[in-house]
Amino acid sequence: MPLDHAWLLAHLPHQGSMCLLDAVTDWDDQRIRCTASSHREADNPLRAHDRLGAACGIEYAAQAMAAHGALLAGADGAPRAGYLASVRSVELQVARLDDIAADLEIEAERLSGDGNTILYGFRVSAADRELLSGRAAVILDAAVLDADKLGNLK
Repeated sequence: MPLDHAWLLAHLPHQGSMCLLDAVTDWDDQRIRCTASSHREADNPLRAHDRLGAACGIEYAAQAMAAHGALLAGADGAPRAGYLASVRSVELQVARLDDIAADLEIEAERLSGDGNTILYGFRVSAADRELLSGRAAVILDAAVLDADKLGNLK
């Protein structure tokens, strides 16, 4: 059963118009799929110079990763605070997102991780057309990490 926008608002730190996702459509321990229509909204908080650049799709993917963390925490646990530490191998197939007529489909897959760092692969598409993809490192509980560990995320 899909989890709607109200669920996302209750489980993500992103509130109001900054909660970009509409729903979680599928998930398991390794991956999540979400949808979004906010890329077409004129009041999207990520818009600049009257457009929404394709690189903003990274934020859509980061919110999907945050939703994945909330789902993995379960009903009894609070999700740990996560910070996007780096993105790598990002490929933008389009210049902007606001002119994409179809809803966005956001996929994130956990590639590896330990107790405090997670590496996700992500893909944002619309109507079976890939718009951007890449990898993202997420740090949980950043205060407990040391500088050596942060250097290994490169």
